[in-house]
Amino acid sequence: MKLNYCIKSNDDYITVRSVLKGYFHVSTRLLMKLKKNNCIFLNDVSASLDTHVTCGDVVSFSLDYEEDNSNIVPTEMSLDIIYEDNSLLIVNKPPFMAVHPTSYHFDDTLSNGIIYYYNKIGLKKKIRPVNRLDRNTSGLVIFAKNEYIQECLITQMADNIFEKKYLGIVEGLLPNKEGKIDAPISRKENSIIERKVDDDGFPSITHYKVLKEYNNYSLVEFTLETGRTHQIRVHLQHIGHPLLGDSLYGKESSLINRQALHCHYLCFTHPITRKQIKLECPLPDDMSSLI
Repeated sequence: MKLNYCIKSNDDYITVRSVLKGYFHVSTRLLMKLKKNNCIFLNDVSASLDTHVTCGDVVSFSLDYEEDNSNIVPTEMSLDIIYEDNSLLIVNKPPFMAVHPTSYHFDDTLSNGIIYYYNKIGLKKKIRPVNRLDRNTSGLVIFAKNEYIQECLITQMADNIFEKKYLGIVEGLLPNKEGKIDAPISRKENSIIERKVDDDGFPSITHYKVLKEYNNYSLVEFTLETGRTHQIRVHLQHIGHPLLGDSLYGKESSLINRQALHCHYLCFTHPITRKQIKLECPLPDDMSSLI
């Protein structure tokens, strides 16, 4: 992948560096990698960052340099690919699968499967998930195929122009069928996993809308305004309606052997085409059979 920009007469850019930083918003970290790999060009000739530019010059940079991804063991597995192009790979993660390898899950995570797939298609790049899901939460996970794409999408998240929606089955019937949970979240004392609502925590906002109600359960859609660890789960515990089957923030259930939560919708601006991308994936079997 090679990105280009032609200097216009009304531009204020002075050097190659100013174009890469000002127009493409390339981070300093990535800038140094591009420099190290000789991937910066002016009029298709290798150039330094401080080279001056004038009207009509074409500044470009290549993201095709190879990266060492041997830190993750490749494992062949079936991937439910929802969308793919030269920039992105978006998959529907099944429940009971971690996104990243851990000491307990060394070779059976989604990242292991993605590395195997990358090797198969000849893509020598590191694993770069843009969003993350808990091991027992299912749904859409985006993998950026290079560092620039990852940076662009993380910026969209920070600017609240990246939309994520989840479907969850919660215990009980919510008194307000639509609303906002605005409650800061922090790490729980003496725990590296559990979180809690805490006045001194990080700002955390979850919007919700009840879609259907059953005997003593509700199907709810959640839209995240912030992305704290376990945010939906902690907020539902806070209002007294935990996710069905959430053993950490509620209780286990004989109806489902995980928290009933699924990331079903993503909407963002494609960093290269600038077009809006909207993706949806259906509920997994365990949640759909409950409904």
